[in-house]
Amino acid sequence: MNKRTFVKNTTVLIGAAFVSPWISCSPKKPESMQADYLLNWAENFRFSTNNVHYPKSIAEVQELVKKSSSLRVLGSRHSFNSIADSDEMLVSFDHLNKIISLDKEKMEVTVEGGIKYGELCTFLHENGFALHNLASLPHISVAGTIATATHGSGLENGNLSTGVAALEFVNAKGQIVSLGKEDEEFYGAVVGLGALGPVTQVTLELQPAFEVAQVVYLDMPMEALKDNFREIMGSAYSVSLFLDWASDKVNEVWIKKRVTTGEEPEFPEEFFGAKKASIKMHPVPSMDAESCSEQLGTPGPWYDRLPHFKMEFQPSAGKELQSEFFVSLEKGYEAIMAVKEMSEQIHPHLFISEIRTIKADDLWMSTAYQRDSVAIHTTWKQEIPEVMALLPQMESKLEKFNPRPHWAKLFTIPYSTLSSRYPKLEAFKTLLAKHDPDGKFRNEFVKRNVFGEER
Repeated sequence: MNKRTFVKNTTVLIGAAFVSPWISCSPKKPESMQADYLLNWAENFRFSTNNVHYPKSIAEVQELVKKSSSLRVLGSRHSFNSIADSDEMLVSFDHLNKIISLDKEKMEVTVEGGIKYGELCTFLHENGFALHNLASLPHISVAGTIATATHGSGLENGNLSTGVAALEFVNAKGQIVSLGKEDEEFYGAVVGLGALGPVTQVTLELQPAFEVAQVVYLDMPMEALKDNFREIMGSAYSVSLFLDWASDKVNEVWIKKRVTTGEEPEFPEEFFGAKKASIKMHPVPSMDAESCSEQLGTPGPWYDRLPHFKMEFQPSAGKELQSEFFVSLEKGYEAIMAVKEMSEQIHPHLFISEIRTIKADDLWMSTAYQRDSVAIHTTWKQEIPEVMALLPQMESKLEKFNPRPHWAKLFTIPYSTLSSRYPKLEAFKTLLAKHDPDGKFRNEFVKRNVFGEER
């Protein structure tokens, strides 16, 4: 398609995921000119304003909200679409990243919204506690992660938002609203898509610290998934399948097994036809594995094994695009095979795909709402025209499985379809109307994908 058609189609299809794809992907300017615009982490998206405020107190956040007519919170900028964008004001919680309290009796920790998981987890482990799950990357903020239902992996593990016991946010009037599990609104507010207001404080449930041992298996025949999918995905605390769709094999199977301290975990040399790796692996085989969490079966702290990448290194592949679709667990294998039909089109444009499982929850806008889920994740090369042309085809292949896209990644599913996949969407809209009646926190992404408003 020509440039004009491409720009028109992509901005319509992905709910303003790019302000303009061609502008967003312009070469990075010299350091002296970086203040001219703000990019996301992967540098595929340019924010609509560089008017960024860095409050150092909740009172400052409240004042910013009162004075503004349109505002969004940045998070860690790891989104690949426009969910965090604003054309008027952005607020960064870089200075609101403290641990407020640790209640050892209740086994809860309360933190400011801007703290990153990698920073929080070290503190928790030193005090003998752990979170139930972690995402692939520890570099992401707590508030941003739960707002988008970012997940992790495990048949019995809910996404990170399911670990929330209470939260506070600033509503459109600048008032602080506190919600806990005893409040019905809590279940709509946790995965709030940033549309209720800045989340200033989050209380997370804890469990005793534990150790995890991780190994990687290579070249598992995809045929093994047909009759053993649930067994494979449930074989450890967390399991990830990495594949490039180029062959009839799963390139790598990452097994993260929870172990008792002092226990020597046993891992067989073969796993459903795959061979145990004798060297440390990266999900993208051509890349250096130094940035990855420790493998080879050596036990270590939960926070140093559950993520795929270490906090001190750049995560993932760098310049990339990401998409991810959630389908029901019972249809997981069929959905994978449906995507496999596109292998020749997909393979040239990707770094790697990952298959994970997530336990069902009751959070209204969660991608795993009342549905044990399989996530089909793809890390694409930053080839925007090609990828944006492929996504509708992939979504079409998955259509009969009612896929829910990750809120912070690329998708082209229109509101008319997306809205039917969230039974509590109308209740969520009512919640937004209550706390933000004039739409102060509704950017183009929210207007399009939650309210079905066209430009």
